[in-house]
Amino acid sequence: MDRIIIQDLTVHFHIGVPAQERANPQRLTLSAEIEYDFSRLADELGRAVDYYTLSQRMLDFGRGRSWKLVETLALDLAEMILRDYKPSRVTVEVKKFIIPQAAHISARVTRPSGAGESEI
Repeated sequence: MDRIIIQDLTVHFHIGVPAQERANPQRLTLSAEIEYDFSRLADELGRAVDYYTLSQRMLDFGRGRSWKLVETLALDLAEMILRDYKPSRVTVEVKKFIIPQAAHISARVTRPSGAGESEI
């Protein structure tokens, strides 16, 4: 399957189990792999995923929100992409930089569209 990939988009969201950790935004990176059949595009912009608009949606996704778990944030992002962009399948990864001895921790989810093959 063909993919559009947005890799390691830096955001600052309120996340963490204790309220004290959620009080201030933390740096995270978000990645999304959006799968759909490129052969259906016929070189028409209107049939493609607007990855600039999607990246802006991802940057703004945490505005006025908070999460306790990176897993929940990853699921919420995947659901938004499936609902609004109608890919065949989406994979979302959220990286958090909380353990000093590790490069990062991450949660990755992959979800297929509910309606099968995308109509893009």
